[in-house]
Amino acid sequence: MNKFQELINSEKPVLVDFFAEWCGPCKMMAPILKEVKNKLGDAVTIVKVDVDKNPDAARQFNIQGVPTLMVFQKGEVKWRQSGVVQARQIEHVLSSV
Repeated sequence: MNKFQELINSEKPVLVDFFAEWCGPCKMMAPILKEVKNKLGDAVTIVKVDVDKNPDAARQFNIQGVPTLMVFQKGEVKWRQSGVVQARQIEHVLSSV
């Protein structure tokens, strides 16, 4: 968990995708996140966290449903949304943190 804490304390925005292998909508997020990464490149770090393999992380951030996306910067939650989110909205959020 220490590596995760280090990561979300970064100056650079970190988008965390809390997902599960069995989740249909989570699978829809993969190409969307790829599009965001292609557009924003190194301006953002994107991390996927499997809630089934990392139940402590899911508990720590009170993840009730997947997918849940969270943006962290300097350890603070800047944005959070559950469900499928379109690339344009994610880019807008990331450009405003």
